[in-house]
Amino acid sequence: MPCINLQITRGASREQKARIVAEFTDTLVRVLGKKPEHTHIVIQEVDEENWGFAGLLTDDWKRQQAGA
Repeated sequence: MPCINLQITRGASREQKARIVAEFTDTLVRVLGKKPEHTHIVIQEVDEENWGFAGLLTDDWKRQQAGA
């Protein structure tokens, strides 16, 4: 039973998340031969102030990029 745990920053639409679930499921079926009904995908949305990279919180990084 494969389980994918995907973390993204908030903002994806329901339609985008549905497409992610469908395409990840299709990949596991195609590549690993897994059954779709045994595949679980969890999407966790994280606030940008709780996600950091390159030494900055994502919301600070976006503000910095907007000012550049």
